[in-house]
Amino acid sequence: MRFRDRRQAGRELAARLRERQDADALPDPLVLALPRGGVAVAAEVAEALGAPLDVLVVRKIGAPRHEEYGVGAMAGDGVPVFDEEALRALGLTQADLAPVVERERAELLRRERLYRQGRPAPDPRGRTVIVVDDGLATGSTARAALRALRALRARDPARLVLAVPVASPEGAATLRPETDDLITLHEPAAFMAVGQWYDEFDQLTDEEVLGALREHQP
Repeated sequence: MRFRDRRQAGRELAARLRERQDADALPDPLVLALPRGGVAVAAEVAEALGAPLDVLVVRKIGAPRHEEYGVGAMAGDGVPVFDEEALRALGLTQADLAPVVERERAELLRRERLYRQGRPAPDPRGRTVIVVDDGLATGSTARAALRALRALRARDPARLVLAVPVASPEGAATLRPETDDLITLHEPAAFMAVGQWYDEFDQLTDEEVLGALREHQP
């Protein structure tokens, strides 16, 4: 299974979620996208479910001098989530990554301010919170998002769902215990990167993210 672009992937994922909504398994949904790529997928989901769309900003924590290699991630004002196995393999400690964490925290806050435009964070009380991304590789980014949302449990969301068009089998297995429901369309065994399952996988701009959010505000 391949997707032409994120919008097509979002429509197919939305169809799967609509089936669950029709079975009363997704009461009062709130869709939270992981920007930037997840926003294009989530916009289709929000449209199909008649749900509001917002963002949950997550930042990858890359290894020093090898920033593309993620060793952790963070979301909201939660503590960073680290891949301890990766840290051991690189001979790193969490303290070694303090400068990276500080830099990524600043970028995270900048993006939250930009994308929210003064709006408060959405209230999840009594709602089904559906976290959407364009794919799931190692799962470190989504794990940070889900763990940040656990703090919202005190505000009584009804369910916490993670929905992605494509996932690595290992990433999916890792994250199933982190959520009430993990919904994927495709978990290919030969998985190297999320982008390999899309014909078009260009990065979204901040302007495109803002446009999608404006379109789907309650």
